Amino acid sequence: NFQSAVVFPNKISTEQQSLMLVKRLLAVAVSCITYLRGIFPESAYGTRYMDDVCVKILREDKNCPGSTQLVKWMLGCYDALQKKYLRMIVLAVYTHPEDPQTITECYHFKFKYTHNGPLLDFSSKNKRNDSTITCADTKKASILLIRKIYVLMQNLSPLPNDVCLTMKLFYYDEVTPPDYQPPGFKEGECEGMIFEGEPMYLNVGEVPTPFHMLKVKVTTEKQRMENVDKSILKHGETNVPLQVLRVDRDDPEAENQDMNEDPVLDNKVEDRNNVNISEAE
Repeated sequence: NFQSAVVFPNKISTEQQSLMLVKRLLAVAVSCITYLRGIFPESAYGTRYMDDVCVKILREDKNCPGSTQLVKWMLGCYDALQKKYLRMIVLAVYTHPEDPQTITECYHFKFKYTHNGPLLDFSSKNKRNDSTITCADTKKASILLIRKIYVLMQNLSPLPNDVCLTMKLFYYDEVTPPDYQPPGFKEGECEGMIFEGEPMYLNVGEVPTPFHMLKVKVTTEKQRMENVDKSILKHGETNVPLQVLRVDRDDPEAENQDMNEDPVLDNKVEDRNNVNISEAE
């Protein structure tokens, strides 16, 4: 159930437990972001607890079609996550209903799936880290991530009135059937998104479990950062005023680059063959 509270098991010993936790965490993160950015009215949220932290969770509200739509998209994300196809969700905010490609803020949720179960098997800063991830580590990282989202979203200057949301999904192409589309999504275009204004990239945090890794990043307009204490986040910036946001690929080496190079911003859009992208219907 999308509305369930987040309960940390004593031990994350199965992939199913890990998947459940990652789904809940994603629901909390997306709900907190949309709540604190004022995208939906109070009536579109219920209150739940994540351990002892009180959080707002989106619900299907008949008076708010937008929140009902986003819940449906999230269920589509769960489908792709469960199948281990999903590599990245981009939740984008745009201001002109007729132009969803020109965005004013976006949130990236990146996923990795570890192959050998309870050992974390991707390198961090070029050194191999094979230590077992404990549930305490996961819980601590989860609460820290949500707190960071809260602090950041409360300190960013407000979005314009009457914004729209869209969502794009990117996949691990080597395992995803080329015609796969989760419920609520259709085949998407490969082109990048154009960022309105001067983008600022923020690495919000990551949560490891023995079976998954979730990373959250935010791209916002630089002027909205005026009240944000820079010490809470690593950040990068760029001076090109209007850019195309290439969110379609991760360079395997990009994880070790500075935030101002990831996600890649460029004035040209790369032509990518056979890339399966879904966009919200």
